[in-house]
Amino acid sequence: MPAPPETQRVVLDAGDIQRALTRISHEILERNKGADDLVLLGIPSRGVPLARRIAERIAAVEGYDVPVGSLDVTMYRDDLRMKPARALLPTEIPPEGIDDRTVVLVDDVLFSGRTIRAALDALNDIGRPKAVRLAVLVDRGHRELPIRADFVGKNLPTSLVERVKVTLADVDDADAVTIQTTGQEVPA
Repeated sequence: MPAPPETQRVVLDAGDIQRALTRISHEILERNKGADDLVLLGIPSRGVPLARRIAERIAAVEGYDVPVGSLDVTMYRDDLRMKPARALLPTEIPPEGIDDRTVVLVDDVLFSGRTIRAALDALNDIGRPKAVRLAVLVDRGHRELPIRADFVGKNLPTSLVERVKVTLADVDDADAVTIQTTGQEVPA
């Protein structure tokens, strides 16, 4: 029997993403009681532009430029031997570092939790933050590890035959979050 055709539906458009990032920015400021000791680290590839957008919104509210960097977790993943090799992406830690600061990890989709576990391991090699928080645009569920996001743009309960795809104008051609039904279970 042939596989069912792939379907796709938009669940967040550009306006929805902007509103979600604005809400996340305000929640970060409220929980941290300002922006003084914040550092935002985006997880490549789409977490980095999301972190920059959040930093822009925080700067607009607080009048303070929050340091932004990127944290590549490739070498910390527990599935390196099971997946094809992938290129290392830059890790760029702001000059202020992360020691005794509140680090907000930013990613596009939270799924099994394995990427965030790898990010925590990578952070451990870089310094000792005062606290680590997690901001994600989409939480799709299906956690395999006890990891929970502190700031979520949208909770999207999904099945394992669905794939959540985030496109951002900074990287792709437009801002959107879509759910694609593939007919085959998506690996974590």
